[in-house]
Amino acid sequence: MRMNQHLLTIDDLRVNFKTYGGEVQAVRGVSFYVDKGETVAIVGESGCGKSVTAQAIMGLIPHPPGKIVGGRVVFEGAEISHLPKKELLGIRGTQIGMVFQDPMTALNPTMKVGTQIVEGFVRSHQVSREEARKRSIEMLSLVGIPDPEKRIDQYPHQFSGGMRQRVVIAIALACQPKLVIADEPTTALDVTIQAQILDLLKRLQEEQALSVVIITHDLGVVAEIAHRMVVMYAGMVVETGTVEDVFANPRHPYTWGLMRSLPRLDEGEKQRLIPIEGSPPDLFHPPVGCPFAARCDFAMEICEQQMPVTDEFGRGHQAACWLHDPRAPRIEELVAAGRQGV
Repeated sequence: MRMNQHLLTIDDLRVNFKTYGGEVQAVRGVSFYVDKGETVAIVGESGCGKSVTAQAIMGLIPHPPGKIVGGRVVFEGAEISHLPKKELLGIRGTQIGMVFQDPMTALNPTMKVGTQIVEGFVRSHQVSREEARKRSIEMLSLVGIPDPEKRIDQYPHQFSGGMRQRVVIAIALACQPKLVIADEPTTALDVTIQAQILDLLKRLQEEQALSVVIITHDLGVVAEIAHRMVVMYAGMVVETGTVEDVFANPRHPYTWGLMRSLPRLDEGEKQRLIPIEGSPPDLFHPPVGCPFAARCDFAMEICEQQMPVTDEFGRGHQAACWLHDPRAPRIEELVAAGRQGV
């Protein structure tokens, strides 16, 4: 891999699903990159296309009804979005691992957890089952499973939710992938266990120089673990940048809305949380203009008529919003006219 080459590049990715009601444009021109050793968070509300993007990277889009209709997924300089299934299997699990949202559906309930980890070692490293079992015990210990020599012979139902998620992480890391995609890895867990899993992912990422794509709707998770973030809305990227830049100076009204809807512990007085009113657009017939225009407090006529260009604000911080056009009125003027403040 050349020095200036990203580990993973998503370029204008488009994914559609054919249904009885029509064709859903679930992912509409998504572009971002992941470098070696960094964690990138994909953020957005349910239905924005986060998980579909992850499935497209892994080659897990069910066809039919789903299909990648445009764009590229490039991993280590090679285009992988249209590889034959056999070649894709050589990458999936070995070069790119995945941690799924619900460990009970990710794990086979009829197989011991050790058997499920051993299979990965045998397939990818071509070692004996005895050696694979030894490495599996080491992997369970690495992810914080107590007494791994005993627990390797237990079934998924004998583990708590947090421990099952640790097993899923062990399986994802068993083949020593260069990239791990974690799809809402803490959603099904209570708050205490969430913190433990995030600490585990962060530690493993740092110790093994892993690249991680974490998919979440929780900005607290983003602040805890990510280096950069990609904000998605209605199948599109509306803002991207380092976590520090986006949190300190969000540039898109949707990102402002996400920030306003979070409780703040640093405020002296209690502040009322401000929801984002309205609903996402119909992706059977997406709007021709900005997808957030119907819910935006600062929407102008041009917003509904034409898709905004993406503006650059330095250090890779980008946002697609007409408010940054030199011809647009200043935010202060819109607030003075009665619009919702940032």
